[in-house]
Amino acid sequence: MNEGSNEDLITVSLFSEVLASEQLMRGRLSRALPKGMELSHFVMLNYLSWQNKERSPAELARTFNLTKGALTNTLSKLEKYGYIHIRPDWDDARKKLVLISNAGDRARDESVLAITPVLEDVMSKLNKNKLRDGLRFLRELREALD
Repeated sequence: MNEGSNEDLITVSLFSEVLASEQLMRGRLSRALPKGMELSHFVMLNYLSWQNKERSPAELARTFNLTKGALTNTLSKLEKYGYIHIRPDWDDARKKLVLISNAGDRARDESVLAITPVLEDVMSKLNKNKLRDGLRFLRELREALD
């Protein structure tokens, strides 16, 4: 059996840890969100809230690396709940634009309050001095993957 280099083992271990951490965090956050709020809904509302401007579905699909079908499903649910507004693009009627609604901002804020104890619990178990370095590394990793 070929064991590979030490660097290969470190790389595989790193990605395994990132993926395992992501799965565990998704589970904890999903359980903490208010009833009816899915993690994908929260992530979309959080992004739209931070952007504070209209985005096209194509831009959202690229940002979240989603298929058109997956994005349409998420946007349809958010629109049904009154969390977003979807309107035609006045410059090109074939296109649409998405904006978070006041109800969506409130739902996002309620969700942040609900998940804050989970995040604080996790952060309390970590070395505060390493957090900035970890964040810097994870951003660089995301950019390398993009």
